[in-house]
Amino acid sequence: MHNRLEKGDQIGIFSPSAPGTVTAHKRFQRAKTFLQEKGYTIIEGALTGKSDAYRSGTPKERAEEFNQLLRNKDIKMIMSTIGGTNSNSMLPYLDYEAFRTSPKIIVGYSDATAVLLALYAKTGITTYYGPALIPSFGEFEPLVLDTYQYFEDYFSGQYQAPYDIPIPAYWSDEHVNWLEKTTEKKLIENQLVTGHEGIAEGCLIGGNLNAMYGFIGTPYFPEVKEGDILLIEDSTKTASIVEKNFAMLKLHGVFDQVGGIILGKHEQYDDLGTNKRPLDLLMEQLDGRELPILAEFDISHTHPMHPIAIGKKVRLDATAQRVVCVEDWLDI
Repeated sequence: MHNRLEKGDQIGIFSPSAPGTVTAHKRFQRAKTFLQEKGYTIIEGALTGKSDAYRSGTPKERAEEFNQLLRNKDIKMIMSTIGGTNSNSMLPYLDYEAFRTSPKIIVGYSDATAVLLALYAKTGITTYYGPALIPSFGEFEPLVLDTYQYFEDYFSGQYQAPYDIPIPAYWSDEHVNWLEKTTEKKLIENQLVTGHEGIAEGCLIGGNLNAMYGFIGTPYFPEVKEGDILLIEDSTKTASIVEKNFAMLKLHGVFDQVGGIILGKHEQYDDLGTNKRPLDLLMEQLDGRELPILAEFDISHTHPMHPIAIGKKVRLDATAQRVVCVEDWLDI
């Protein structure tokens, strides 16, 4: 099934963890309006505008919100509103059979990793690590324009494999301009970093590292196969937590299987005075194994971000600092 997203299509939104439509209501409205003005119809999930303290609803309520959107035959794409911490509690209640029989484009990032990887693990059908409504499309210019252009190009079918994921000229992770644009964000000239040189090709697997911590080793976590390309990224973590989470992957044998690693930019990282970047801590866990590694990639919490298909083949050229989609990513 070729799921090209076209203007006029319906995009359903769900809140898998944090109640961002309430706590960041102004940014939510800005993001919703932004996509509507681009020509899409936004279908609000049942928990839009609702809050249960730190979450949008109980685990079953959050799963049912998603399932209702999944069963709506008119919806082309389902996008998370924002992340949080507890998306993993939804996993036993998702309607995997509905996704299997009527696949949709499911997109989000951060804590929505749990939903994306569980759907893929249970069905083998591609999901997409990419923009979330509130943080991505509630952003201000110029960053929101780049994120949107990547989003439209990737999901409209304008480009076909092989497709080089573009590298933005600049990026930012400043926590300013959340509600009102009172000052311009500092834009940083982009520079990718090669950890180990080399080329690897395989199916992409991964997402947010801290979210993986909540369900790795369960039936909802995909099997990491030999030669897979691992995507990992995180936000607002300390060096201590980053080391713990990298070690988690090592202890589960993930690094023994993968053929290469894409490490996303880490938003608001705290090195705890060590002067060690996440790449340095990752290299420690590899015990000298020289996998192709490309770090500081723009599929992460920083702006702008580019989407990528979970379960589709990519070619990682860490030497040339390129990631190429070699398989049709919209064929789900």
